[in-house]
Parts: sequence; structure tokens; C-alpha cells
Amino acid sequence: MMYRSAEAYLETWINKSNRKPLVIRGARQVGKSTLVRQFAGKQKKTLIEINLERHLFLDDIFKTLDTDAALREIEALSGIPVTTPGAILFLDEIQSTPHALQLLRPIPPADSHAESLQDHPENCRK
Repeated sequence: MMYRSAEAYLETWINKSNRKPLVIRGARQVGKSTLVRQFAGKQKKTLIEINLERHLFLDDIFKTLDTDAALREIEALSGIPVTTPGAILFLDEIQSTPHALQLLRPIPPADSHAESLQDHPENCRK
């Protein structure tokens, strides 16, 4: 039941015209990454997945708050342009690079903050 609720929330999120970055929080090894991968597949979206635990050097780029430099590095690692129509950028293990969340904050609209699936407890119950 929890999985279907989370998937339904992702469907609502992806269809928003003023979508904010989404942070999916939860205990380790509960299926968060699998949820994103399966969702992208079902939605026929290109998934640009970067496991930040494997690319710790990105934190040095993230802390500069230079979005263009960060996106160039992500494109170089993934081999996929972040401007690919319908692409989902998935930064897995984001806690490994503390400055990554700071980089998400300036994404327009200027007053937006990252949205969290966990902020909606109705989607996180079993």
C-alpha cells in the first residue's frame, strides 16, 4: 500500500507545471531508489541517475553553487544531456554530498524549496 501511495504522489509531482525538486527520504534499503527507477520506466522518462556516494568529488562543485558547472559535470558522468525532454535527474545517496541540497534551493521560482515525499505522511504509511 505504501508503495502505491508513493507512486501516486510521484505521478502528481511529475505532472505539476511548477514542479520543485523532490527529496525522497526514508530509512536505508527500503526501496526509494527502486521506486524512482520503476516510476521513470513506467512514465517512459529518461532517467539520469548519479549515485553521489560514488562521486564524492561533486560536493566540491556543489558548494560553489554554480548550477551550470554542476549540470555539466552530471552530463559528463551520465552521458545524457540534462535538457533531454522528459528526463528525470535522480541524485541518489544525496546525503553523501552535503552541499547538493544547497544547490537545489536557487532553482526557479526563486522562493521555492525542495519538496519532500516525507512531508506528506499520508504517502509514507504502510
